[in-house]
Amino acid sequence: MRANDLSPADRQGGAAVPGSGRAAAPLYTLEQRERRDSSAWTLVQGVLAPIQFLIFLVSLTLVLRYLATGDGVVAATISIVVKTGALYAIMITGAIWEKQVFGQWLFAPAFFWEDRVSMLVLALHTAYLVALARDFGSEAGRMWLALAAYASYVVNAAQFLIKLRAARLQRAPAGMVAS
Repeated sequence: MRANDLSPADRQGGAAVPGSGRAAAPLYTLEQRERRDSSAWTLVQGVLAPIQFLIFLVSLTLVLRYLATGDGVVAATISIVVKTGALYAIMITGAIWEKQVFGQWLFAPAFFWEDRVSMLVLALHTAYLVALARDFGSEAGRMWLALAAYASYVVNAAQFLIKLRAARLQRAPAGMVAS
């Protein structure tokens, strides 16, 4: 099938918005989708995201344990540093992926708001590292800063899951979209 044989929405990778009678703005053009699907960075992101989430769950548990009992500050601190390292890894590889797929390092229109919130997530995690390195505030205060970073991470992760679902819905053949 040639590109000229496709409807304008199909050429752009769009899908109908259920119940609206109109095509949604596509996340990817066909060319971008091909670059995404052939990129090794897509797999890297797909592996790093759940690993980072598991690290987050362990770290969240350790931070909450410390705040509730006062025990385990070293384990909680190490877990936050590990979580922040995982965040840096996914941010750097995500920027490479975005450059490869969209031609720009960050803030491609399809991921503009996700990238904006990612910057907040990165800033809060980095603020924790600075506070730890400079011994700013109390242990408990730094743990609360980590929780703020984690709350922003949860929002950002939800943004990306919604975007992933939208991409899957746009890829599904008409009449095959599941809720």
